[in-house]
Amino acid sequence: MDTDRYTDWIGRQESRADVASAWPVAAMTATLGRDDPPPRAGDPLPHGWHWLYFLDIAPAGELGEDGHPHRGGFLPPVALPRRMWAGGRIEFLAPLRIADAVRRVSTICKVETKSGKSGNLVFVTVEHQVFANDVLAVREEHDIVYRDAPKTGAPPPRPAPAEQAAATPAWQRELTPDPVLLFRFSALTFNGHRIHYDIDYCRDVEGYPGLIVHGPLQTLLLLDLCRRHSARQVRRLEYRAQSPVFHGHPLAVCGEPAADGASARVWTAAGSHVAMQGTATF
Repeated sequence: MDTDRYTDWIGRQESRADVASAWPVAAMTATLGRDDPPPRAGDPLPHGWHWLYFLDIAPAGELGEDGHPHRGGFLPPVALPRRMWAGGRIEFLAPLRIADAVRRVSTICKVETKSGKSGNLVFVTVEHQVFANDVLAVREEHDIVYRDAPKTGAPPPRPAPAEQAAATPAWQRELTPDPVLLFRFSALTFNGHRIHYDIDYCRDVEGYPGLIVHGPLQTLLLLDLCRRHSARQVRRLEYRAQSPVFHGHPLAVCGEPAADGASARVWTAAGSHVAMQGTATF
């Protein structure tokens, strides 16, 4: 890996402008199984739903084998083939409202190389600042991990058990992600990554036993759980992906509020294994 070249990307920026239109909000409402009234101009955008905007619309000829745009534009040209959503930190500072003129400024703030049991790893951290009518509304750090291709005959990754999955949480929602849910979420976020909809690619190229449930989908489910159970607004969410979740397996979306109600431990679990865990601060 040309790690010195990757660090040249630190500090690189890009800016995108958009309008927080109503249709994606209505479509995400349906996708997450909510029964909200039709969105109207001026309504606040649910937390995290800024991911419906500023989408990367690279032409088909500029896509790699995995369905993502070729690297080396804004993101560094990491040669490792597998890319995953590793986690992040989000602060909600001011409302984003439907019909607002919105702008996102993104900065590469860290590139780290590591070596683990599965091989080489490269972590890229991107900071996003989202403005609504020139007011900073969301500050976010997003961690991306790039990994080696699986070795021939290697078993699929084994999730690590965690104590949270064995307890009975105060907040819980259960669903079974199916290919339709994953397709709709990919379509809404214009995410061409084939691990979410192409089962042959998942099994034959990346070595996974099934379609992978999106990291951002799980994150939005955690924020949605807080919205369903707490009257207080989430001000900050820290979250980290622990294990992949595959389609067709029941997924529990769980939360355990602190005694003072100022925060909640949140996680997704497949059986006795935690897939994503985090802390929501209200």
